[in-house]
Amino acid sequence: MTDKKEEKKVKADKGEAKLSKKLEALQKEKDELFEKLQRVSADYANFQKRVPRQIEDSVSYEKERIIKTLLPALDNFKHTLDKAHSAESVEDVLKGVQIIHEQMLDILKSQGVEQIKAAGEKFDPSLHQALMQRSEPEKPEGVVLEEFQAGYKLKGRVIRPSKVVVNKIAEETEQPESKEEGQ
Repeated sequence: MTDKKEEKKVKADKGEAKLSKKLEALQKEKDELFEKLQRVSADYANFQKRVPRQIEDSVSYEKERIIKTLLPALDNFKHTLDKAHSAESVEDVLKGVQIIHEQMLDILKSQGVEQIKAAGEKFDPSLHQALMQRSEPEKPEGVVLEEFQAGYKLKGRVIRPSKVVVNKIAEETEQPESKEEGQ
């Protein structure tokens, strides 16, 4: 009988040893996963601190780049204003202002901004804001007659609609019949 008891004890010891090894392996795996979790948590915390700074820096550099592209136009404006006092004709001043206007449009175009076509185009409420209507029978209904303020799109998205006058052909109203005609 002692052999059976010893056999059972040996089997129990082997079982405990296996369980102990499994427990140690699981403990080791848990510790490794916990370390990994701590590293990932630290990386994420650093990421949360770093990203707002990077966004702020990126916006700041982009502003600086755009301002640098505007400075030559500002210089030309000042030059035109300085020369306007001694200009021999209004045409010289207008020419300088026209050059600056074209330069500003080129700068905007280089940034992905395009001017919305308005005058002569079919009215489109997604591109145009109608300020008033006027009747010009020789032109089609719903066409933009005049642009008060230019509209612009940035990379295809409207950032400011054109403010316009739209053609509205007046309907001829019938005069009610007089009592004399009906009798």
